[in-house]
Amino acid sequence: MDHSFASAWDEGVMLASRRSWWRIAQDAEDQSVRPVAPTRRNSSTRAPREAPVLEATTPGQIWSWDITDLRTPWRGVAFKAYSIIDIFSRKLVGYRVEEREVDDLAVEMFEDAFLRHGIPAAVHADSGPAMRSGVLKDLLRRLGVKQSHNRPRVSNDNPFSESEFRTMKYRPNYPGVFDSLEAARAYVDSYAPWYNKNHKHSGIALFSPDEIHDGTWRDAWAQRDATQHAYYAQHPERFQRPPSTPAPAGRVGINMLQHAPETDTPRLQPA
Repeated sequence: MDHSFASAWDEGVMLASRRSWWRIAQDAEDQSVRPVAPTRRNSSTRAPREAPVLEATTPGQIWSWDITDLRTPWRGVAFKAYSIIDIFSRKLVGYRVEEREVDDLAVEMFEDAFLRHGIPAAVHADSGPAMRSGVLKDLLRRLGVKQSHNRPRVSNDNPFSESEFRTMKYRPNYPGVFDSLEAARAYVDSYAPWYNKNHKHSGIALFSPDEIHDGTWRDAWAQRDATQHAYYAQHPERFQRPPSTPAPAGRVGINMLQHAPETDTPRLQPA
């Protein structure tokens, strides 16, 4: 629904508020069909590890990466989708699909991403074996890239990668089960360009990751702002106050708010 609302807005069409679009769509069957995310109980008596804290103010500073299972018809067998995301723009800067987690394949993915997108200041990941691999650690250390990892049994220390995987698996055309590695790769090969170019991401004011990454969101914002104010001029009775067109936050991070409280999300003001 966010995609439809934002796409119409980008084309200069505003029929109703975002909340109204969701209210109209609330009875649609596919809005309630969501995978149930597993939760874990933390029963450990160990002293808690210090929370990782990362902050980015532009694309290219902080990357997050993770691996998720792609189910197959065979019990105990799953293909592995690797992905790297820029936490500021939410852009997928690297991905691959393999039969298993392999340290060297992760290194190849990063080397390719560095060639295409440059080298970030830091890379964040969970605490799985592939994420703590010696060969990847050596590569990042050699390039001067800092590493950080999730705390054990803390599910929200890697929210950007987890959010991206949820987006992939909640799409209406997600197969759910993949009969072959080729089928899994074909799906992710089609998903990644859509996600970067077309996905209206709720975490970045309904712009696409590509728009945030290359800065073209500012032109799209100007169009949205003009459309919203024209709509306000036609229907002032539908507003409690003059509208403010949302813009992406100027700083994003992991566990950032716990350590550096921030006020309202920044808003870009008309020139």
